[in-house]
Amino acid sequence: MLGELADQALHFGLKVVFAVLTFLIGVQVIKLIRRIVQKALTRANAEKGVLQFLDSLLKVALYVVLIFMIATSFGVSVAGVVTLLGSAGVAIGLSLQGSLSNLAGGVLILLLKPFKVGDYIIEDTKGNEGTVTEIQMFYTKLTTPDQKVIILPNGTLANSSLTNVTANEERRLDLTVGISYSADLKKAKEVADQVLRTQGQVLMDQPVMVFVDSLGESEVVLGMRCYVPGSAYWDVKWALTERVKLAFDENGIEIPFPQLDVHTK
Repeated sequence: MLGELADQALHFGLKVVFAVLTFLIGVQVIKLIRRIVQKALTRANAEKGVLQFLDSLLKVALYVVLIFMIATSFGVSVAGVVTLLGSAGVAIGLSLQGSLSNLAGGVLILLLKPFKVGDYIIEDTKGNEGTVTEIQMFYTKLTTPDQKVIILPNGTLANSSLTNVTANEERRLDLTVGISYSADLKKAKEVADQVLRTQGQVLMDQPVMVFVDSLGESEVVLGMRCYVPGSAYWDVKWALTERVKLAFDENGIEIPFPQLDVHTK
């Protein structure tokens, strides 16, 4: 009896050692396969988001296969595993509805391509926005201009409206500035137009416009419109805002501001 128990313990111990070795070797093989697939996709000029999504999907699938192999080494039959998975499929599906929805959302994002890694998007439902840095199986990662990281479920992105700010290489830039009613309107328009046409990175093959946008209570609101490369949008906007103020000051064009006269007795 003791001899049989010792033999069984030895046999089980060998199985455990074999399972551990299988797992360690399998982990290295999975890493190797992932590197090979990544290199193949890179050579095929696959988008970064596609590469990230397929890599995460391949990683999960290979680990499932590895665990399945280890389970069979302990005497678990293939038919038994399949039966168990089938009977548990409904329960797993119900408990992982959100995850499955996010997985399906990730697939839709890759197929329909509403955005890609590197795009700046605004999720319209809750106003989350940032640059897309990763598209994984279940979530998409955004980085905001102030370097915060936002994690959004793929299901949410696939089933809600969003704005892709950088989908086009060019962006229209609109500025408004108010001038006094006593200011020379034609001169103000000429000065503003000159500022636009001498600003670097303004695309001169696109319309460059200066116009009266509205008549306010205490100011004439001038509109300025031009097109710039999407990557330079904010730099050009800030530079134009500063240059318009300086140019108006140099030409004696008043920019009105609220004033309060206080009379004391």
